[in-house]
Amino acid sequence: MPSPVASSRDCHASTGLWRYFTSLALLRSLAEWYTRVMIVALAQLNPLVGDIVGNCERIRTFIDRARADGAELVVFPELAVTGYPPKDLLMKPKFVEDNAAAIEGLAECTQNGPAALIGFVRRNPEPIGRGLRNAVAFCQGGRLVAECYKSLLPTYDVFDEHRYFEPADKASVVELVLRERRIRLGISICEDLWNDKWIFERQLYRRNLLDELVTAGADVIVNASASPFVMEKQAFREKLLGRQAAIHGRPLLLVNQVGGNDELIFDGASCVFGAKGEVLARAKAFNEDLLLVDLDTPKQARLEPYPDNAASVWEALVLGTRDYVRKCGFRQVVLGLSGGIDSALVACVAVEALGADCVHGIGMPSRYSSDHSVTDARVLAEDLGIDFKLIPIGEMHDVFEERLVPMFEGRPPDVTEENIQARIRGNILMSLSNKFGWLLLTTGNKSELAVGYCTLYGDMCGGLAVISDVPKTMVYELSRHVNAKAGRCVIPESTITKPPSAELRPDQHDQQTLPDYDTLDTILHRYVEQEESAEAIIKLGFDEATVRDVIRKVDLNEYKRKQAATGLKVTSRAFGVGRRMPIAARFT
Repeated sequence: MPSPVASSRDCHASTGLWRYFTSLALLRSLAEWYTRVMIVALAQLNPLVGDIVGNCERIRTFIDRARADGAELVVFPELAVTGYPPKDLLMKPKFVEDNAAAIEGLAECTQNGPAALIGFVRRNPEPIGRGLRNAVAFCQGGRLVAECYKSLLPTYDVFDEHRYFEPADKASVVELVLRERRIRLGISICEDLWNDKWIFERQLYRRNLLDELVTAGADVIVNASASPFVMEKQAFREKLLGRQAAIHGRPLLLVNQVGGNDELIFDGASCVFGAKGEVLARAKAFNEDLLLVDLDTPKQARLEPYPDNAASVWEALVLGTRDYVRKCGFRQVVLGLSGGIDSALVACVAVEALGADCVHGIGMPSRYSSDHSVTDARVLAEDLGIDFKLIPIGEMHDVFEERLVPMFEGRPPDVTEENIQARIRGNILMSLSNKFGWLLLTTGNKSELAVGYCTLYGDMCGGLAVISDVPKTMVYELSRHVNAKAGRCVIPESTITKPPSAELRPDQHDQQTLPDYDTLDTILHRYVEQEESAEAIIKLGFDEATVRDVIRKVDLNEYKRKQAATGLKVTSRAFGVGRRMPIAARFT
């Protein structure tokens, strides 16, 4: 039995140990509080290109929201001040000066936190090289602390940054003062992280900026992006950036612009990747959003779902249409409703984007129009709740033909007479557009535009080609998506199932002059998007005559596409600014 003295000694020793371990636990707790990484907000903005004042107002709003939510750092997209892409606005000195002055005012907004990373344009003071830098401003404590510049400048597809910007020659790491710890942020801008040798078969750049940032001591990688939407791109984007985060064992923050600017659509879906490459948080797709993440407890962050392929294309078309119409100053739109599937899909996109009261449908039946086409157009309009008017063109067509008889004497009717109908319709729609200030939406799809199955100054008339980058087979997929989403046949089943036809002559069907659309779209995908030769496509088992005829039509109709309306880009290779083919050329 232990003595009382011994028991007392043991008691005091236990009390001392308890106090020691309690103090140690308290110190550890305090240390963990001081060394927790940070609370970051990803500000996913929808800017208007060139609207520096309006964009800065949005930026201030998001800084205030981030402060209210307890964020210690808020990150904005690439060129958030100017909007992306600003194109040749960058050649206007006042534009660059106004943008630079704006960043000074935005820095003052960080006086009471949070710190901010904001994309803008900086003039390059060096006497050699291009005159501008694609920059990110690091603002903290009410002042502009540092500037970081983009290193890898893309010049492919829709990008042309070498036209304006001088690349940075070194990696940029800035220190975020957070309580009693300094966190080193490795700053990258969009393309800077798109050069992974394990993912890309051919690297476009000799530098790997992520390696440089980690070597420079970055604790966290930040990427300010304006990365346009392409179907199926989000999965690849997350694979690429997740892999890079895992290889270097660093958290990676990606904030992406959202919204439509001309033909480009930005899908947002900003992400936070953990040091093991896992997606810890994801902002909404196709919407402005402020994503708040505590990197100390990231499992509590939002992980918004990304829509599947058809749904993502639908959302992109809706967003692109809404922003193009509104950012260009229009309020209402008009389109021809033929009873066909293409015009039906465009009408559905317009209603979703703008509201039924802003959409006007015009039916223009000719002597060749079937009764079911007029009926299908009317049923669709009634279901959507849009304004619908009929303007028959039969008499106008007759007058045109009569007046041209002397000139056409001795020549049999051909596609010329068919195209007269399309041009009459184009004139009617453009007249309504002029009179009422409605933006005319064209309804041709990518398959038709590719092979010239469209009429200059006819059905190609308009200000926005909504589905010009949507292959015909996907038009059917999207139409079924519309009906499934609504839980009813918004687009009449007869519109989806009947043989496609332009109805420009009796009993006309598309497949009288074109291969079936499954075959056509496969050939077009390989020739236009993958740049495969006729010989390579034929080796896959396609009929040689069909392949060569399709390719001949694609090449022959380049002159038409150069005169087409701006089209919304959803595939990897859209007609327009991303595909720069000569018109006067011969290559087979």
